[in-house]
Amino acid sequence: MEMFLQQLVNGLSLGSIYALMALGYTMVYGIIGLINFAHGDIYMVGAFFGFWLITGLGLNIVPALILTMIFTAILGVIIERVAYKPLRKSTRIAALITAIGVSYLLQNFMIYYVGPEVRAFPTSLPNLSLDLGLFTISTQQVVIFIVTIILMIALQYTVRQTKMGQGMRAVSVDADAARLMGISVDNVISFTFAIGSALAGAGGVLVGIYYNSISPTMGLTPGIKAFVAAVLGGIGSIPGAMLGGILIGVVESMVSMIGLSTWRDAAVYFILIIILVFKPSGLLGKGTQEKV
Repeated sequence: MEMFLQQLVNGLSLGSIYALMALGYTMVYGIIGLINFAHGDIYMVGAFFGFWLITGLGLNIVPALILTMIFTAILGVIIERVAYKPLRKSTRIAALITAIGVSYLLQNFMIYYVGPEVRAFPTSLPNLSLDLGLFTISTQQVVIFIVTIILMIALQYTVRQTKMGQGMRAVSVDADAARLMGISVDNVISFTFAIGSALAGAGGVLVGIYYNSISPTMGLTPGIKAFVAAVLGGIGSIPGAMLGGILIGVVESMVSMIGLSTWRDAAVYFILIIILVFKPSGLLGKGTQEKV
């Protein structure tokens, strides 16, 4: 039981990071129907920007996290305006190929700029563990839980209570009708990319804290897993992305607990296949009907 609870805590902390990334996927898809495969590399850029803020400027983890979110939000808007906006009226496959191209562009730029080697991520957090009897929780995990909860509450408030959030919901239902109602669709799309990229940047810093290492290729596998989490919860559903990220993290930890750590990635992809076969709309997603 103690091992189960400990792995559950580990899975929740890892799943919280996946959830932050999955939110970016699901928000962008809900607005413009694009799977932004460059999202994982924005997460990677955020990790390195946070690394530079801490090592180069000597900032603490909190201001480094905030500045990283601002930087990745700006980066996300630039990518949307330069790479995706000109293709908004094109076919989905054109936008998808562009997203893959942006992903490789960011990855290879970082390899050229910082080198391909793995770097140790510094943190000023004390390396302490709180023993709660049946399980222990580290300082890093506490920080991940707190940051994730704050960001998710802020996101829900933004989407449900603000004018821009109302615009996001309107555009996700019908962009043309929203435009006729005076909503700036371009601004809503840019805002969505900014929010999603900011969450990815926060995830990059948090995963650096959690694993204490970063690399220019670190965005590939977590990016795909976050996409799986978004599909699992229901692509386009914000609560679904949160749930899917948590479930993926817990599944990985449980697979490792039974001694199959080398199969943890395969387990995630197996879940994707099962979901696509039996419930393509995801756990919290709603099935849609298309006229043919």
